[in-house]
Parts: sequence; structure tokens; C-alpha cells
Amino acid sequence: MPVGRTQRIGVWGMGLLLGGIVGAMAADQETPAERHAAGIAYLKRAAAAVSARPIPGSESRDAWEQSRRVVRRQFLASLGLDPLPKRTPLRVQRTGILEQPGYRIEKLVFQSLPGLYVTANLYVPTTPSGRLPTILYVCGHSPHPRGAKSDYQDRAVWFAQQGYVCFVLDTLEFGEVPGIHHGLHDLNLWHWLSLGYSPAAVEVWNGIRALDYLETRPEVDARRIGITGISGGGAMSWFIPAADDRVAVAAPVCGTFTYGSQAEHWRAFGQCDCIYYMNPYELDLPAVGALIAPRPLLICSGRRDPDFPPDGYHAVYKRLRSVYRLYQDHPEAEGRVREVDEDAGHSDTPLFRQQTRAWMNRWLKGDTRPVPLDPGPLPHATPEALACLDRPPLDAANYRIADTLIPTARLRVPGSRETWDTRRSALKTQLRELCFRWFPSTPAPFRTQAGRASGAWAGRYSDYRDFRFQTEEGVFLRAQVLRCRARTPEPPLLVYVKRREESFYPVDLDELLPVLGHADVVLLNPRFSEQPVTAAELADLERSAVWSGRTVGGTQVWDVLRAVAWLFEDQGFRPPALTLFARGEMGVVGAYAALFEERIGRLVLRDPSASHWQGPGILNALRVTDVPEVFGALAPREVVFLRQIPPGFDLTRRLFRLVGAPDHFRAAASLPEALAP
Repeated sequence: MPVGRTQRIGVWGMGLLLGGIVGAMAADQETPAERHAAGIAYLKRAAAAVSARPIPGSESRDAWEQSRRVVRRQFLASLGLDPLPKRTPLRVQRTGILEQPGYRIEKLVFQSLPGLYVTANLYVPTTPSGRLPTILYVCGHSPHPRGAKSDYQDRAVWFAQQGYVCFVLDTLEFGEVPGIHHGLHDLNLWHWLSLGYSPAAVEVWNGIRALDYLETRPEVDARRIGITGISGGGAMSWFIPAADDRVAVAAPVCGTFTYGSQAEHWRAFGQCDCIYYMNPYELDLPAVGALIAPRPLLICSGRRDPDFPPDGYHAVYKRLRSVYRLYQDHPEAEGRVREVDEDAGHSDTPLFRQQTRAWMNRWLKGDTRPVPLDPGPLPHATPEALACLDRPPLDAANYRIADTLIPTARLRVPGSRETWDTRRSALKTQLRELCFRWFPSTPAPFRTQAGRASGAWAGRYSDYRDFRFQTEEGVFLRAQVLRCRARTPEPPLLVYVKRREESFYPVDLDELLPVLGHADVVLLNPRFSEQPVTAAELADLERSAVWSGRTVGGTQVWDVLRAVAWLFEDQGFRPPALTLFARGEMGVVGAYAALFEERIGRLVLRDPSASHWQGPGILNALRVTDVPEVFGALAPREVVFLRQIPPGFDLTRRLFRLVGAPDHFRAAASLPEALAP
């Protein structure tokens, strides 16, 4: 506490305050830090459960072939690419050619969507004999203002010298026309969660459109296209062939993981956002790899790679072998998937390059001869010589593609009450499917534990009790219950859902003092709301949560739902009305809980977000709806704003009018006024 504040409240005030805090803490409960750690342990278990799930349909060849289409649709939806964007004209520009002994380098620019510019180099042997095998090389994270592609030219040169066409794609982040890759990792753009957006979607789409272009080239044999890359390019070497069967051979390098391994080692902080897809369907990387089978797949990994630990990549290989065995009618079925690792870090080592080259020779050329480990120095051009553009185009959409790639829900006022009733029902179904699919079908038992009953000074206003109860296995919340001493008639119930910004003192009753003694009051701390966290720590939590189809806000919605059930089913509350009170983003969390819990009769809000573009992150919510419609779906129950109704809720007001309850959407000057009948 700042010294100035200590001096102002004085010694007597400080003693009373600390006495209240200490008295309010239950001696037999965990500390907030311990509950925070338990929340992290829960995220690790949830990711481990994703990795433990069998690949859908992998028990037999017939079952897998039936499941394959569904799994691919779910994978594309997890990327935000279902349906795929429209294949608009590529508008390819050749901006220059570098002539080299035995091959040429074409400097190309194409638009994978209107204004979405992709810069690339195409290496073409100058004495081709018919259509040639081709490599799509997807770059990793190599920053340079003239593009990442120059750092990987030695790979392309080798392939060109061996009679391959090689197409090297810049990434969105480090291309000549850059876009944002680290929106969650660095910038806390939580609306990416609500969009269900990962920059992997753009990289995969750019790869698909690159394949479209390669099919138009007379030098390319479209039946013999391989893909490889390291790091971010390693991840794309999984995702692109899983999304598009035109890739015949894949060799990802240092980009193989399971979500369970990533969570166990808590690796989110070390990864770009493009490494992960949002995961509402709880598909782990082996399921993505199964979409590649039975096409040849080589997995190269470093045993000392901190970002992709061995337990993860070994598990992927082991599980994929069982899928490849389903294709015993293919020649060398099990040999079509292979793992190579060595005592190396996050690096494309000479061994990995040798093994990748031999793999492509074997499956694209039928050439099984040994490949030299190190062919010697290869020609090298400067980044400036390989650059495709003098300056970024003025109409480039790369800077804003994160906000425009995924279509969002179009919200409108229905023409009739019947139409709205249909939409409201569909809304809840869609939210369950895309946003809260992970909600447990069988809730965990509450396992309630009661703490001290005094509450220090809080006990002067009501009968105070501190409780601990479980919302999911191993996840316990703290609830402070202040019950009116007068029970006739039964008082209303106010549940105050606290947020991180309100966790400075364990007991914070200032705004609630006018209603104490007139209503039963419960102070609820959903998970991750008791401990202050930095922006970087919150990014780790959010990014680790999406591995199992969750967000922090989504888990808090479940916590509020279980808290209401706990009050009624475990604590025996029977109020004439239950009001949920929350501030800021927690008001949106409360609204989603109220949508699924009819026993919440009123929502009281102070300064809530008017859109998921401001927060909180609820996975895929913007694909389905936005905050004003969610609030409107609560009608005819009351939604009350303290002070004033903020801008952005005109749709909500009109929906309340549509259902004949315009007075139930209102503002109140104070909490007592908000609770008035």
C-alpha cells in the first residue's frame, strides 16, 4: 500500500482494516495465489485431455475415411477457414528475374485475396525437361524489411540445382508487406479470441493460393508438390497439406507439438500466434497429421528445442504411425511416416536438410540414392536483390487482414417476436457449439468447505461466512456470503462477480454497503480474478486456454453458472429474485451466464464492454453474435446500467421493445435504485 494512503487513514483505521481482512480470510482455505496456481494446473490438465483423446475414427480404415471429412471441416473451422474464402484472381506480377547458372529466380507478387499481397521467389531450372517436381517452401520467423525469403535461399538453390522448381513464400509478419502476427502474444488483442483468428489462417490460405498458382505454371508437375519449412514454416508444413490434398509430400522441421506438451512445459510465451489454431473441437496435432496420411510425412525435430519438446513430437509420431498402418494396401505404408531427431536446438541442422532432401527425392522423383550431408557453399543473393517490391502497395490489406479475414455475425432487429424467438434459440445453440463446446456435460461435485463465520467488521452488517466450492475438478472458488438476519420475507439475493481489478482487498464492500441488511449478498471471485497478473501473464493464460477450446472469460462464465447452482442446490437459497452485479468486462461474462441460467433474473452493470472488439475474449463469439445481442437475448429479464446506458446498445434497446419490456432496459443512479422492484 502506498505510504501516503497509510498516513491518511491513520493507525486506528489501518488496524481496523487489517483486522477485517484477516478476519475475513478463511484459515482452512488456499491463498489466492494457490487458487491461481490451481487454475493454471487445470489448463494443463485440459490440454493433456485434448492430447489423450483418440484421433476420431482411427480404430479402422473405414471409420477413419468416414471421419476424415468431418475432422477436416473442424480443422478448417478452427483456423477460421470454413468456409474457405472466395478464390479471387491472383493478379500475379513478375517484378524481376535473377539469372543464375542453371536456374533463374523470378520475383513474384500475388494477391491471395484482394489487397492481401504475398511476396515470393520462384526458383526454376533453366533447362527443364517436361514438368518438374516442385517444393513449396514456407519461411519461418526471419525478420528483414525486404522479406524473410532471403534467409532460406540455400534450401531453394539446392532444389533448383537438383531439377526442382522451388517456390519460397514470405510470411505475413516478415514479408515485404507486413501484417500482425503477435496480436495475442505481444499486443493483447483479445478480440482475436472472439473472432477465432490465428495468423495461421492467413499463412494456410496463402499456401493454398500458392498451390493454385503453381498449377498454372508449365514447368510444374502438380502431382508432385512437396512442402517443407522450419519453425513457423514447420507448423505450416503440417497445416497446409492437412487443408489441401494437392501437397503430395510433407517434411516439417522443428514445428511439431502436442497441446498437452505445450501446456505441461508452459510454452505459450515462446511461440508466435501462428503456431496454434483456435481449438473448439479439441483436435490435437496428430488428428491434423492424420489428414495428411497416407501421403509421405517426415518429422524433423531437435531434442534440445525449447519450443517443441521431445515428449510432444514423439507422441505425434507414435500416434500417426497407427493411422498410417491403416493404409497397408499402399506400398511401404508405415515407411511413409518417419521421425528424425538429433541432439540439437531449434535449428534446421545439416542432418535435417539432408534428410528432407532425401525424402523429397525418394517420394517426388523415385530417387533413393544417398544425399550428401553438406554439399558445400551455395550461391547467395542479397535480400535487396531478392526483393519483389520497391515499396508496399497503398491498397494493401495485410495490415488489417486480422480484422477482416473471418466473417462476423450480422446483427439486426428481427421483424417479429416469432422471428426473434427463433433467432434466440439458434443463438444459444450456436454459442454452445462454437464458443462453449467444452462445457462439462456432467458437472463436478461442489465439495463445499466453510471457513470462519466472523467476517470481522463485515459481520456487523449481516451474518458472514466464507466458503470454498468446486466448479470443475480441482478448481475451487471463494465465495463470501453475507445473509440478512431478518428472513421474513425472504430477502432478494445479489451476487457480486468480482474482476482482477477489484482484488486489492479480500473484502471490498463499499458499493454494497447500502444494500447490506436488506438483501443477501455474495461476493464471488471466478478463477483468475483474485491475483493481479501482468499483460504477459494474461497472454500466457489466454493462449494456453485456447489449446483446449477455452478462454479465460469462457471459464469464468462456467464459474458463474456453477456458483448460481451452488447457491440454490447446495446452500438452499430461495430468493424472490437473483441479481447479478458486475463491472467492466465481467458484466459480459455475467450476461453469457444469464443467457444459460434463467434463475438470474436481473443484470446490474457498471461500464460494461459494448462489443467483443473491446473484450472480453470469448472464443468465436464474434462469428455468432456480439455483446448488444447477448444482452438483448435476456429480455424480458432486467438489464440495468449504473449511471447511464453507454453508447453501443441501441440494438439491445430495440430488442427489449420487441418483446414488450422496454422498461426492463434502463439506467439507475445507484445500486439500491437498480434493485428496486
